[in-house]
Amino acid sequence: MRTEKNLGNHELIGLKVTVLKDENTEHEGVVIDETMNTFRLFSGTKRIMVPKEGRDFLFKLEDGQHVMLKGKNIKFRPEDRTKKVR
Repeated sequence: MRTEKNLGNHELIGLKVTVLKDENTEHEGVVIDETMNTFRLFSGTKRIMVPKEGRDFLFKLEDGQHVMLKGKNIKFRPEDRTKKVR
């Protein structure tokens, strides 16, 4: 189960996310893909590629809880991130 403490170690695809840059909302959507440096989001009818660097990501968990992850702290390949982020 994804929680605030272990979110960085879990799959992020499928979660709703709000992308913040300089404390302003830049994008909102659902994570549909992840690479080392980017997230791809589905927002309404558009697919958006968002760099991880320089952004904060506010994820909404299944239980309604919101968890903030800084892009610089999750800038790993997805398969490596699940082992490294604490």
